[in-house]
Amino acid sequence: MKNYTWLVAVMCAPVLFACSEQTSEINAESSAVQIDATNTEVTDASSRIASGVDYHSFSNPSDIKVTHLSLNLSADFDSKQLKGDVTLDFTRSKPTNNTLVLDTRGLDIASVSVDGENVPFRLGERDIDLGTPLHITLPEAANQVTVAYSTSPEASGVQWLTPAQTAGKQHPFLFTQAQAVHARSFIPLQDSPQVRVTYDATIKTPPSLLAVMSASNDPNTPRDGEYSFTMPQPIPSYLIALAIGDLQFKAMGARTGVYAEPALLESAAKEFEDTEAMLEVTEKTYGPYQWDRYDLLILPPSFPFGGMENPRLSFITPTVIAGDKSLVSLIAHELAHSWSGNTVTNATWRDLWLNEGFTTYLTYRIMEMVYGNDRFKKEAVLGYQDLQNDVAALEDNDEILAIDLRGRNPDDVFSNIPYEKGALFLRELEHRIGRDNFDAFLMQYFKDFAFKSITTDTFIAYLDKTLLAQYPDKLDRMRIQAWIFQPGIPKDAPVPESNAFDIIDNTRAAWLRGDVMARDIDTQAWTVHEWLYFLNNLPVALSDVQLAALDNAFALTASKNNEIAHSWLMIAVQNEYKPAYERLYSYLVSIGRNKLVKPLYRELSKTKEGKAFAKKAFDEAKPGYHPLTVRANEGFVN
Repeated sequence: MKNYTWLVAVMCAPVLFACSEQTSEINAESSAVQIDATNTEVTDASSRIASGVDYHSFSNPSDIKVTHLSLNLSADFDSKQLKGDVTLDFTRSKPTNNTLVLDTRGLDIASVSVDGENVPFRLGERDIDLGTPLHITLPEAANQVTVAYSTSPEASGVQWLTPAQTAGKQHPFLFTQAQAVHARSFIPLQDSPQVRVTYDATIKTPPSLLAVMSASNDPNTPRDGEYSFTMPQPIPSYLIALAIGDLQFKAMGARTGVYAEPALLESAAKEFEDTEAMLEVTEKTYGPYQWDRYDLLILPPSFPFGGMENPRLSFITPTVIAGDKSLVSLIAHELAHSWSGNTVTNATWRDLWLNEGFTTYLTYRIMEMVYGNDRFKKEAVLGYQDLQNDVAALEDNDEILAIDLRGRNPDDVFSNIPYEKGALFLRELEHRIGRDNFDAFLMQYFKDFAFKSITTDTFIAYLDKTLLAQYPDKLDRMRIQAWIFQPGIPKDAPVPESNAFDIIDNTRAAWLRGDVMARDIDTQAWTVHEWLYFLNNLPVALSDVQLAALDNAFALTASKNNEIAHSWLMIAVQNEYKPAYERLYSYLVSIGRNKLVKPLYRELSKTKEGKAFAKKAFDEAKPGYHPLTVRANEGFVN
């Protein structure tokens, strides 16, 4: 998921819940290096965390592990429900293990059967965040079970949109969002990233609509209301994804293309036409792409994130279609997940930095290879500034890469820490041993752990066997431990710099001193990066005269770039610059991307008048917001 730097999509809402007593079955063996770190325990200041235990799942893969799903679902847009069944193939660690425990949330379980015969099942106690465990009693010889069910209209991982909420205004739209623990709201399954499954699916839809999934999609499939999919590679549950809508396809390269509503198709294909080039340079540097095709799906603006790395078909917000490719680092990020995250996966949400830190590092490298060193440097500086902001704002425990999430909602893990701090840690390793050596290490890492889910401790054990053994004079294990288990940014960490921003600093300072008028600032060569650096580093307090001068000179309130508009609207809220409030209102009610709306709601809620304004906008926008966006922001307006 794209959740970092100036495209960060933070969604944090601390909640307490009961923890699973599940034990882990993580396979930490690699083809080149044999590692056993699954029983490691990490000592924190407060207590001990068992490495590899998923505290956010009720399921019991150490006893019975699901290996394959066969979905058969119909999309009922009138009732806003997915209805049908799922057949789960499984293996048992012992023949006497006869109770399968699945994760569910808000599902109506109609029956559970083996070979057509109903078997006993019971639903456990409901938890507000984890949902409800489903206990199934299995016959001794069974290796497959079928669960008939339907989803709730309020399923946390499914959004149903009316025609009015789409670009075309003619047809409804459905999309799912499973990360972190929302797959259980539309499939009863073992909803843990350490459980990898293959799957196939048959999806029935209204005949005018097209279904696509994070699986094999045929661009030429007839639009007949029934669609079949296969995913032959084992993936974690949070990467299972479905979308249904009035979609068309346009190729961008031999292995890349874009699905979108007709109104967005051409602009999206033009904006993201460099995707094939990104794919090629990443393969050359980090090893072969192992997922057949890499296509994009452009979702309606209610999508709560910038992007989601669903394999073979990344889900993308339309808010990054800027017309000048200025925001395409998001595409590089989701593509990079095809190596770090989808192929090598965090085993628990405590280990998210293994997904996102590696992916953010790869994102910067891809952008450098495709667009040059200057752009890479500017984006790295902006990312580092966002990391500094989070370090200043977060509690110490939330600044740790291997975060303790016990007793918390797993969505609390999403901040700049796993993304930017994780990438900065890897950049330090690169600087110390050299880029070529580090690239070779990463290529081997992706090969050794391909299609496996690993823990932080498995990774450290891997470093012991590889880089720490190969470069004892350049790397220090205590330093690595500090990066992973201590808060903040270690002293002497590599600090990104960009000479291009020196000019922006001088220009901003001259304007603030009154040495130059806003209308006389030459911005002809500025990209989105210069604008964000200029705006994000202004003083918090500015006068109406200063704000009006900037607005009149550069039409910032009317900016069509959603990132620039966001930064400007934040400044407007902080200074109660009322000429921007009409745009602020329309911005909040038309965009559901959490990264763009949450900071504005938070800032508005600091004053009585602002909170009233926020509540009015939120109440109008709520029917079109994704459940995750609603949950993340309703506390600011109530």
